[in-house]
Amino acid sequence: MASRILLVEDLEVNADMLTRRLTKRGYAVTLAQDGQQAIAMAHSERPDLILMDVGLPLIDGYEATRRIKADASTAHIPVIALTAHAMSTDRDEALAAGCADFESKPIDLASLITTIERVLQGL
Repeated sequence: MASRILLVEDLEVNADMLTRRLTKRGYAVTLAQDGQQAIAMAHSERPDLILMDVGLPLIDGYEATRRIKADASTAHIPVIALTAHAMSTDRDEALAAGCADFESKPIDLASLITTIERVLQGL
């Protein structure tokens, strides 16, 4: 069975590109467009992994991750942060929020797939 990924991305072009590429690799991808929707879909969809853009409307990715990790019913779902900000402080903030790992944008697909596989194997 394909691993289920919840992709949280507010920019349609990025969401489209990542969804197509991940689906082509055999993942089942669902999409949330903001942090509030991500929290709700973490509960309803029960994905195996969440790819979380951090620059989101309504609730940013860091806060959405904190809320997902604070809820016992979703705390086990690993989150990989996706951000255009690649400073070490951004990585630290992502890990402090509860993310399992961090990938910078523009996305290097090979690196992202490696990170996804490593995180999923750690379950």
